[in-house]
Amino acid sequence: MTTKGAPLDVIAYALRRARDRAGLSLSEVAKRANIAKSTLSQLEAGTGNPSVETLWALGVALDVPFSHLVEPPRPTVQVIRAGEGPAVFSERANYVATLLSSCPPNARRDIYLINGEPGLGRCSDPHMPGVVEHVVLSTGRASVGLTDDPVELAPGDYIAYPGDQPHVFEALDPNTSAVLISEHT
Repeated sequence: MTTKGAPLDVIAYALRRARDRAGLSLSEVAKRANIAKSTLSQLEAGTGNPSVETLWALGVALDVPFSHLVEPPRPTVQVIRAGEGPAVFSERANYVATLLSSCPPNARRDIYLINGEPGLGRCSDPHMPGVVEHVVLSTGRASVGLTDDPVELAPGDYIAYPGDQPHVFEALDPNTSAVLISEHT
């Protein structure tokens, strides 16, 4: 299972809304995201089970932040307890992204809690043009940044890099966690 806390009906509604706003067909969005049209149809029907890679590809294809695809509407004051929140798992790495806060009006950033385990790193394809990712490592050690030149981080270390270029987050220690801020310029 790839989603936990990101109800499929929330994802389905967000995909349909974003596709309608963009005025794109199922075929065109699937083509742009490099996924099967049947996969997108299932996701919009609330019956699919998307990975973080699929949702990122759809966000880029629809020109919407990842967070807009997984976050249900939130009240003014919100608390997300450890282990809660819409979490999406990678299909290629031991990596979980939990959305903590999406862009409020007049802001262009999303905040995630990242959890990873040693093994394959999470290699990300480029996001929308102008995206900058900021990472503060909380626990463990990780290799983070541009795929061609990642930097080893320890707890408390910070890195910023262009998210519109291929990039990686590879946990080097068990129970590695970080806060990631995705800034949309």
